[in-house]
Amino acid sequence: REKDDKYKTWMPKFRVAKEDKDQRKTSDDVERKIFKVKKRDAKKSKKMEKEEKFFRKTFMYDKEIKVINTATAECSVPSKRRVDLPLTAGERLDVIDVTEGSAVICRNSEGRYGYVLVEHLNFR
Repeated sequence: REKDDKYKTWMPKFRVAKEDKDQRKTSDDVERKIFKVKKRDAKKSKKMEKEEKFFRKTFMYDKEIKVINTATAECSVPSKRRVDLPLTAGERLDVIDVTEGSAVICRNSEGRYGYVLVEHLNFR
């Protein structure tokens, strides 16, 4: 017996309040939550669809939208035209397409598309 106790691994025991034990979720509850859509997410997806529609119309982009690379904005740059994407320093962007010259087409976290100069991006 002493030898067996010697080689057992020590595992911490987490104490759970009695209230929490009663409120544990069953697998049915978890499965149901997967299919629920929050209103906030629905609004965000509608906005992203609107932005994508505008992007396809403005840029005459009929290809499939694929993320080529991700980049981080090095500095904050306001947009002068609607087709330019305004940047905030440290913002993560998805690079969608490479264009002729020094600009790339990017998408930000809000789902907005636009041209960004390569000089303002950091690819790490």
